[in-house]
Amino acid sequence: MFLLKKILASLILPPAGPLLLVLLGLWLMRSKSRRWQGAGLWLATLSVLVLLVLSLPVVGNALMAPLEPNPPITTAQLQRVQAIVILGGGTYYAAPEYGGDTVSRTTLERLRYGARLARASRLPLLVTGGAPFGGRPEAEAMREVLELEFGVKVRWVEAASRDTTESARLSAPLLKAAGVTRIALVSHGSHLPRAIVLFEKRGLEVAPAPTAFSTGSPSLIAGLLPGGLGRSRTALSEYLGQLFNRLKE
Repeated sequence: MFLLKKILASLILPPAGPLLLVLLGLWLMRSKSRRWQGAGLWLATLSVLVLLVLSLPVVGNALMAPLEPNPPITTAQLQRVQAIVILGGGTYYAAPEYGGDTVSRTTLERLRYGARLARASRLPLLVTGGAPFGGRPEAEAMREVLELEFGVKVRWVEAASRDTTESARLSAPLLKAAGVTRIALVSHGSHLPRAIVLFEKRGLEVAPAPTAFSTGSPSLIAGLLPGGLGRSRTALSEYLGQLFNRLKE
């Protein structure tokens, strides 16, 4: 199921999704029927325009906005929790400058903020993330970075999960075994709405600790220049993930 979800998402999300529709449109244009030729032309043209629009930073930010309802965690909220959980966000495979697998840029953003919260609160840390595509478990690399580069100790390492659903399922027993039921959950602001639900289903009380918000450039021109497809893809991926979780209920 995990690989099937990944494959389907890759085929649906940009750039693959719109490009596949372009190819379908071009194939329809080869039909002998003028009706199908016209439909193919419209489909190909519309798909290219959709891809162009999604690449605009202003559009990516607009798609992200509804996914980031949680404000930064407050000192009062942090004082009420018993532990901090940092969700993995991917691996930088075979990093030549580090001599092997290490954390990705997305994961590093979460670790930086999690370390800041840990230093401010002195709460114990749990890191979670496995190796769904092989290589070094993500959580092990996360612990290494936190301890060696940020000087923050990690108490629990959950290194078997392949996605957020499994992170919640496998992390909850580790926390509850230590009497922890109230956590601060660190992840990207756009990812937290889906992640919070999954951890709450495991009987944990969650205080959102979002980081890496989608802030736009102060320049209007910069927001209208193509080059922001990654942000739109991330937003659409979260919407797709939320839909999948609702269908599973």
